[in-house]
Amino acid sequence: MMSLVNNLIGPVNALLDKVIEDKDQKAALAHEIATMSDNHAQQALMGQLEINKAEAASGSLFKGGWRPFIGWVCGVAFAYHFVLQPLIVFGVTAAGIDIPELPEFDMGSLMTVMMGMLGLGGMRSIEKLKKIEK
Repeated sequence: MMSLVNNLIGPVNALLDKVIEDKDQKAALAHEIATMSDNHAQQALMGQLEINKAEAASGSLFKGGWRPFIGWVCGVAFAYHFVLQPLIVFGVTAAGIDIPELPEFDMGSLMTVMMGMLGLGGMRSIEKLKKIEK
């Protein structure tokens, strides 16, 4: 993306050389053009953060319910992989029963999501300690 922006800025700066004679004004416009894409990206990010805050603050299951849903899915998968599956395998092996291989989850992907969720949960705990939660 930056190479595209840089490729566009060069010709615009060349036009500025032909149109504007004042070097200070030319430098100010060149700087404004160069930082325009960064400013736009930052404004878009800030808008998305405001949307995220509104979703998280909502009491509606359809607006704020996806975060708890992802947490429960990760928790159930984690419990199955590390607690239930080994106990099931142990129990049926001890009983002498032959069962097909139990399903395995991609724990690498699951742990990535879960660690992100736990990191966000840690920030929520800090909010509660500072008594700034709603």
